[in-house]
Amino acid sequence: MAERAAVDLNSDLGESFGAYSIGEDQDVLRLITSANIACGAHAGDPRVMDATVRACRELGVAVGAHPGFPDRVGFGRRTIDASPHEVETDVLYQIGALGAFAVANGAPLQHVKAHGALYNLAVIKPAVAAAIARAVARYDPNLIFVAPAGSALEHAGTEAGLTVAREAFADRGYNPDGTLVSRSLPGAVIADARAAADRAVRMVKEHSVETADGGLISIEVDTICVHGDNPHAVEILRAIHSAFREKRITLTNIRNVLGGRD
Repeated sequence: MAERAAVDLNSDLGESFGAYSIGEDQDVLRLITSANIACGAHAGDPRVMDATVRACRELGVAVGAHPGFPDRVGFGRRTIDASPHEVETDVLYQIGALGAFAVANGAPLQHVKAHGALYNLAVIKPAVAAAIARAVARYDPNLIFVAPAGSALEHAGTEAGLTVAREAFADRGYNPDGTLVSRSLPGAVIADARAAADRAVRMVKEHSVETADGGLISIEVDTICVHGDNPHAVEILRAIHSAFREKRITLTNIRNVLGGRD
């Protein structure tokens, strides 16, 4: 009988704001174990933050802060020339904002995961990564720090004394160096649910992922992301659930996964 593995399934949610609705959050929330909730900078607003945290509590989904560059127009996917101090204080500000709603709704924060261009920049820029890690450690050193394995972001979290959860993406293309394919290029976003589910299984069972050029690279994963703004997110998540049941992969939140890893 195949050995049973465990992994977290996360999604970036709470990205609607004002009159604008983004993603199918209510359906996605029923299919994930951890949520990364926008903190009002790249997306989200106080009403959406409050409602999303409350929904997480009601459904038993772990809550995480999802800070990004303050750029609603670019949805946080454009790089801002910010100093490390600006990055640190912007991230600290955003964690605190979501933290208020977490406290008010009795749903404590589990983790922090940077968003979009801030995440991608921190993967390769140690100074940016360290700034994000400092912000998390200053707010609460017990929060889990989400980062790709082997990245500057993972190293910064470890150096800051944080517990790091290694993340991979089921619905994004990978370059041979382990970075994500730019969204401006073909193959950056995976829409085929079966393909995304097969990738997720390979990540957990074989510790590898196929790259855009058809090669394979090694990958270590504690949590797998499916983006909430992907139009096919619900279909992809359902396919992952089905594939995981078949392959005896258990879904549980990040803290439980890390506890089992230890």
